Amino acid sequence: MIQTISAFERIGEENAFAVLARATELAQSGKDIINLGIGQPDFRTPDHIVEAAIKALRDGHHGYTPATGLLATREAVARRTFTTTGVEISPECVMIMPGGKPTMYAAIVMFGEPGAEILYPDPGFPIYKSMIDFTGAKAVPVPIREENGFAFSAEETLSLITPRTRLLILNSPANPTGGVTPRAEIEKLVKGLAVHPHVAILSDEIYDVMTYDGESATSLLQFPEIRDRLIVLNGWSKTWAMTGWRMGWSIWPDALYGKVRKLAVNCWSCVNAPSQYAGIAAIDGPQDEVDRMMRAFDRRRQVVVEGLNAIDGISCITPKGAFYAFPNIKETGRPAKKLASQLLEEAGVALIAGPDFGTLGEGYIRLSYANSEENILRALERIESFLAR
Repeated sequence: MIQTISAFERIGEENAFAVLARATELAQSGKDIINLGIGQPDFRTPDHIVEAAIKALRDGHHGYTPATGLLATREAVARRTFTTTGVEISPECVMIMPGGKPTMYAAIVMFGEPGAEILYPDPGFPIYKSMIDFTGAKAVPVPIREENGFAFSAEETLSLITPRTRLLILNSPANPTGGVTPRAEIEKLVKGLAVHPHVAILSDEIYDVMTYDGESATSLLQFPEIRDRLIVLNGWSKTWAMTGWRMGWSIWPDALYGKVRKLAVNCWSCVNAPSQYAGIAAIDGPQDEVDRMMRAFDRRRQVVVEGLNAIDGISCITPKGAFYAFPNIKETGRPAKKLASQLLEEAGVALIAGPDFGTLGEGYIRLSYANSEENILRALERIESFLAR
């Protein structure tokens, strides 16, 4: 019998894809399934972006690209970064990635090893902890609490740093909670990090433009005092409805850029050319479709929060970002994973149990409102009917 190294026994996965697979299986068997599980916009990629990829193919862009990404793509990212953050960056610190996860992988592998500690949000995107465990480092959860509006606490985060801490992972606007950490709290964190110069920071800003009610996300790039140890993750998947294109970008400090370039050469070689030309068109082209999507998400957000709060045993604070609600189900008296499974199998509603995002996710479920308003209303009716039984 063959044996793998122990690291592969520690690696986890993203349960949203397991739920998606089961939901697809049930739908193929004839069951009516409403999917509020996967974090994927239900909109088509805007036409001008698709056309840019087609043109690139017709123009003969079929070969390898640089491991760091086409210069034109990196320049587009630099322009977009200035537009959204007011910070000028060089294209020479931008890496074009095949999605967002490779940036997580690269940063965590770079700093994770036995004896090291890496701080990550809990509840948070499950791949953070999975990759930390894979490296053999100690995964230290940073509590993300409902009473804080699902923003992280600077004081609590700083209190968890030790001499063994190598990397701190932050995410705002956040998956799975929809929380947005206020700028004042981020300023307090950055100030406190001054006495911990050994700690690198990975800021996952993939939902940076997805905020509501006049809220705005604060990029860690706006703090030059940590720029020499800051990695920023971003990409095209959510903002431009390009999940299947596998297009992400990251911004690296000079000292780490050469290392991540070598990792790219060893792991994925490069990102395909047509997708990069599509990415340039997304950034530089009209943003009307993005604005339309955000207006739709905002309407759905209000429908979801109002509907959930009308169901006995469920309460839901209003998310300020992304396209997720993270309702509290503790009053139902049901374990989250059991309830999520029952809702899928018996009520035909796919969603994700809070514990799939960390131990502090117990007592919560995640609903993605990246689905139509009609389907959301049908799902809410099914949830209410199921709990009433």
